[in-house]
Amino acid sequence: MAYAIKAEIDDPRAESFAFGRQKTMYGGRQVAEGDRIFLFASENEGGRGLVACGLVTAAEAVPRTPGIARQTPRVSIVVRRTGLASRPLGRRELRPFADWTDGRPETELNFKLYRQATDKIVGLSDAAAAFLEAFF
Repeated sequence: MAYAIKAEIDDPRAESFAFGRQKTMYGGRQVAEGDRIFLFASENEGGRGLVACGLVTAAEAVPRTPGIARQTPRVSIVVRRTGLASRPLGRRELRPFADWTDGRPETELNFKLYRQATDKIVGLSDAAAAFLEAFF
């Protein structure tokens, strides 16, 4: 399965990235070593959207904190960069795709990454992953 992460990314050209204690949604907690992942530099942190892709080289679930009833699953991952995006794809490009039932990969990405402003790791459909591959 393929995944996407939206997080603060200072240097998209770095060879590897470590993301600690990342929130997961839409199947993101199943991310594992060897999975393909697309990296989105969070616009909330001054980023510009899709910047790179890579392979997960390590993934570890973060234990839940005792005594807190509702907790979003979190995962720490390390990613080895395998490519840099050749054209932009971010909130601005995905905003027009807001018909949540149209089945388009652009709409899936808009829904999973931008409907809520939080940074996160999300699982992707095969169609969304194939769509993102065209940016590399």
